[in-house]
Amino acid sequence: MYSFALLEPECYYLVQLKEKEPLTLLQVKVVSDHCMYVVKYEDSVNMEWVKKTAPIYDIIELLSDEVAQHWLNVYNSSEDAYNYEEDDE
Repeated sequence: MYSFALLEPECYYLVQLKEKEPLTLLQVKVVSDHCMYVVKYEDSVNMEWVKKTAPIYDIIELLSDEVAQHWLNVYNSSEDAYNYEEDDE
């Protein structure tokens, strides 16, 4: 069992928060004395404060800068595909 305290700011991690749950992509944005502000990329983007002592079932992988950038490119291009307005005819 791991905790959020092991995660570094501005890094992307693939984690399994609870046993038998799907993987989640996390990015740590802010670190305070006792908490962390994290971005969770799930079905939607969720930003929340969590305690550093909050458990993480498994830290699968720290994404390299190259892989994180490639993912961001894919994520942003697929997000744009859903953000369009139909032309009025």
